Amino acid sequence: MEEKPRPGTGGDIYVPYEERQGNESIVYFTRDFSAQGLARVYEQVNGNIHGKVGLKLHTGEQHGPNILPRDWVKSLRDKESELRDSNIVETNTYYEGDRYTTELYRKTLEVNGWTFCPVDIMDEDGIADLPVAGGKWFDTIGVGDHMLSYDSLVVLTTSRAI
Repeated sequence: MEEKPRPGTGGDIYVPYEERQGNESIVYFTRDFSAQGLARVYEQVNGNIHGKVGLKLHTGEQHGPNILPRDWVKSLRDKESELRDSNIVETNTYYEGDRYTTELYRKTLEVNGWTFCPVDIMDEDGIADLPVAGGKWFDTIGVGDHMLSYDSLVVLTTSRAI
């Protein structure tokens, strides 16, 4: 296999699709940017959601763009029985700004209106190193240690400004 660096990635190695190993991720999306569209796409994946659930989404810098509307997330959480006791989960940022420390992040959450349910800053108490079995580039990955308390993680994201 000829290894070609991916442009703009600092020398990472590109592996052509046909030569990749492992499972493919299934990604669901919708062009219906509404609370109802979000609920319909969630219905495609909710069969495996159980236990303590984290809702991972971008809660944003103060007054920042590209944030899923809070009322959509609240509606989904209120409607779906397995999400009613869920927490929004986030981590502090590596760059200085409105989410650089847990204290700053809590203020940003308040400013942006993420107050309708608990928000767990997963790295507030530290990092846990998890093993990566058969990893090509690394054998452990650091995650916020609160992640170990969750059974399911639902990731809500958008690829455009709403």
